[in-house]
Amino acid sequence: MTLTAAPETGERTARKNSPGGARGPRRSGRLRRVGLPYLLLLPALILELLVHLVPMVIGIVVSFKELTQFYVRDWGTAPWAGFDNYSLAIDVNAPVGEALLRSFATTCLFTLSSVGLCWLLGTAAAIFMQETFRGRGLLRTVFLVPYALPVYAAVITWAFMFQRDNGLVNHVLHDQLGLTDTPPFWLIGENSFVTLLVVSVWKGWPFAFLIMMAGLQNIPREIYEAAALDGAGVWQQVRRITLPSLRPVNQVLVLVLFLWTFNDFNTPFVLFGKAAPEAADLISLHIYQSSFQTWNFGAGSAMSVLLLLFLLVVTGAYLLLTSRGRKATDA
Repeated sequence: MTLTAAPETGERTARKNSPGGARGPRRSGRLRRVGLPYLLLLPALILELLVHLVPMVIGIVVSFKELTQFYVRDWGTAPWAGFDNYSLAIDVNAPVGEALLRSFATTCLFTLSSVGLCWLLGTAAAIFMQETFRGRGLLRTVFLVPYALPVYAAVITWAFMFQRDNGLVNHVLHDQLGLTDTPPFWLIGENSFVTLLVVSVWKGWPFAFLIMMAGLQNIPREIYEAAALDGAGVWQQVRRITLPSLRPVNQVLVLVLFLWTFNDFNTPFVLFGKAAPEAADLISLHIYQSSFQTWNFGAGSAMSVLLLLFLLVVTGAYLLLTSRGRKATDA
């Protein structure tokens, strides 16, 4: 039996015989599929330009100007200062550069301490929460409360707790436990660094806990069961299974915590006000004081640009090192 092809309709024949044939609709559909993601991203890109990129460019331009209180109303008419603001900021022999260097060192010490403690507490709590026990869900919720609270409300509460005369901290340490001879000052002097570190860790470690909890869900339980059958203890399981499996999560977590902590402005500003003690003079608050207390916006912008360059260099070096380490591990 001979099969004959059905006659093509006029529309299909015309489309097939036309220039481009059936490739025209197919090509237009492919263009729509490729262009749709960019079209959906366009509002976010426009907002990103308006909120971040445009102010950053203006700040870079201001850093090259001698912008003081006399030119605030029309900052475009401020005299051109060139690299004088940058020279002033990096001159460690001058008072401005020396104060900036001291604030930078304080910020580095604070960031390393806060990030390390946040990571340690978050990892320990996440590993502990992998075991099933009564009340685990409630305890998880309690752990996430500091992360869910508004920053200003939480830090103001801590500021009241660290008051010298009627604060809860001195009431427990001095009045109840008798650990100190006199109620110490927590919001001024050398103790202000400890106060800032305590508040930062309390506020930041639940984020590390949340990320580590999510990372631990991807590790099969069968690996731990097999390790236990082979005689591996808890610490060996953590060192040989948990930490290596969480290496990609830790790389992102440490970088995010570092950037957040190094740039933190809300915590010291709410805790100490516009003028932080020297022991807790973080660079973000120091730049604010240099700009709005002395009305030297050009120098403050130069300090901000230097901070941006430092964070870009550190981030790039960190990503390069971690990518090399990951390639070496995979090889």
